Amino acid sequence: MRAEERFFKVEDDFRSPFSRDRDRIIHSGSFRKLEYKTQVFLNHEGDFFRTRLTHSIEVSQIARSISNSLGLEEILAESIALSHDLGHTPFGHIGGDTLDECLKKDGHENGFEHNFQSFRVVSSLEKRYSAFDGLNLTFATLEGILKHSYPYKKSFLPKIIDEQFDLSTHPSIEAMVVDRADEIAYISHDIDDGINSGLITFDDLKESELVSFILQKVHDEGIDSQNGEMFRYRFSSHLINHLVYSLLNYSKDKIDNSTILTAAIDAKESLPVGFDQELETQIKKLKKLLFVKLYQSKEIIRKMYAGKQAIRGLYSALMEEQNLLPNYYKELLHVRKKYRVVADYIASMSDRYAIKLYNELYGRI
Repeated sequence: MRAEERFFKVEDDFRSPFSRDRDRIIHSGSFRKLEYKTQVFLNHEGDFFRTRLTHSIEVSQIARSISNSLGLEEILAESIALSHDLGHTPFGHIGGDTLDECLKKDGHENGFEHNFQSFRVVSSLEKRYSAFDGLNLTFATLEGILKHSYPYKKSFLPKIIDEQFDLSTHPSIEAMVVDRADEIAYISHDIDDGINSGLITFDDLKESELVSFILQKVHDEGIDSQNGEMFRYRFSSHLINHLVYSLLNYSKDKIDNSTILTAAIDAKESLPVGFDQELETQIKKLKKLLFVKLYQSKEIIRKMYAGKQAIRGLYSALMEEQNLLPNYYKELLHVRKKYRVVADYIASMSDRYAIKLYNELYGRI
């Protein structure tokens, strides 16, 4: 029974349980903050580039389309997709890695991990009810946020989490769909953003079989100039379509959707959602190429290094002087460890707020 049933009858709500999950996620403060959190390019670099918010919306759209085609719970996939990045810190993955380093350097072995932080955001950090913490989401949505596609055995997890979610099993098929939709979305939009920024060109990526295949599709449409906006749009469209249809063709005969929610899949079993081996290999090679050509470019490294210094500086200052914390977080010091309160506060920040606070404390970065 949901906690909300103590206040009103759930059957009076016109929405399905997963629709209520989705609505609560969309109306949360943590979801709104994704608008100003980095995907690859810092938020203030320009209005065109993707943020965590636009990325989450793109993942949701792809996951819904796939789930609908496979006869799965479309709204469950949407809810997981919209919330899967709520735990990310400012400055993308480098921000989370740096916060993890700060915590462990201070002797806190639990550190920071964004999957579990996303789970904590929706299950305890968001406060929308007087009687309990969290957004009061369904088990399936919470499990999908926590596990993504795979068993989630982590030493830092409280025993009660393992007891509730059986961390030795895979999550629902819908969660697996979101995980692959996430991959499809970030590969396509990172290429788009990277080319629009001028940091990479299509020629830089031609050694990828997958990119060469998609480029030919665009050329077959009679669009020859690789420098134009239309070429980028058509490339992204063809790439997403190719990956989505390939996933559907590979997965459709491997999924049992005869029940409302597919049963938990044992960790020893292979995932029923994915691509054939040839395409999996092409995707891995493309991701490695993007890492070298885009994510490791000096322009991105410079910005991410500045983000690392901001996270380190904020953690040091807030641990030293707790009166820098907002009143809400200072109150939490009575019920939670100081290091965790500080980490939660930093993780909740947008890029621009983290930079603003760092500049107030240390001068401009």
